[in-house]
Amino acid sequence: MNSSTAFDQIYELKSPYGFMHSAVEPTAVIAAKKDLLPYMSDGVLALVAPVVAYWSFSIIFHLIDTLHLAEKYRIHPSEEVASRNKAGRVEVLCEVIFQHIVQSVVGLGFLWLDEKPLTGFENRDMWLLRQQIPAAIPDAAVYYFYMYGFSALKLFGGFAIIDTWQYWLHRLMHTNMTLYKKFHSRHHRLYVPYAYGALYNAPLEGFLLDTLGTGIAMLVTGLTHREQIILYTFATMKTVDDHCGYALPFDPFQILFPNNAVYHDIHHQNFGIKTNYAQPFFTFWDTLFGTNFKGFEGYQKAQRRVTIDKYKQFLTERKTKAKK
Repeated sequence: MNSSTAFDQIYELKSPYGFMHSAVEPTAVIAAKKDLLPYMSDGVLALVAPVVAYWSFSIIFHLIDTLHLAEKYRIHPSEEVASRNKAGRVEVLCEVIFQHIVQSVVGLGFLWLDEKPLTGFENRDMWLLRQQIPAAIPDAAVYYFYMYGFSALKLFGGFAIIDTWQYWLHRLMHTNMTLYKKFHSRHHRLYVPYAYGALYNAPLEGFLLDTLGTGIAMLVTGLTHREQIILYTFATMKTVDDHCGYALPFDPFQILFPNNAVYHDIHHQNFGIKTNYAQPFFTFWDTLFGTNFKGFEGYQKAQRRVTIDKYKQFLTERKTKAKK
């Protein structure tokens, strides 16, 4: 046995990535994948988690609202919620609960068609991947890319599909007056959005925009149940945040994404209702097709996102000009 062969055998035994250098393809021992929770399958958790996240996140903002904990960051005065909105809070609550029921029933239908998640093939797949890429790439990079990188790419693809689906359907709902009057106008009864009103829609629109949109993203990207948990929950929390009514300086959603509560609030105002269609993550479709609100650039200049002070300055100046 030469020294190179001896080294390879020691590496295979001691390194956590040694199996990638085995002379023989690792055997795949297929078995059912263990669920994250002992009392609930990952598929069911993918349906439960976003609903729990929706109401938990909404309750936090509702407490901030009712206890007046962040008044300096409130986008609109609290009295405007009652004076400008055309839908009562109970109606909004019931409509959102109904949408969650529809969403869950549809999700259970998809889940019933799904195959049971399996495991035991990962080492074999990484071994095959290792053979196909340059030796200069570290084994650890191969491992983490396979275990997490693929998922990250699929999730980003899911974000892009949801954004594309919602932009074009949302834009169609505004440009076709029949669709707007019959369906989308209900969501715009909330001129002053608040957190748990994020999914206040006509039932058919809610199904097409949110339930079907995320379902298509899941099918196209081939998300696993655990990836679905991340995508659905993240998208839900982002949507709630966009409607929260606050421009909070410490809110990670509003820091990371240009499409945030202020950006979407413009769309809920009469002057911006034909702009800022993009949701829930990015603004590239608005930018590409020129449907972002014009005349706001000066307030955004040299800032990653618009501060509440700048937005209030903008709203005040608009009202002043309107009175002249």
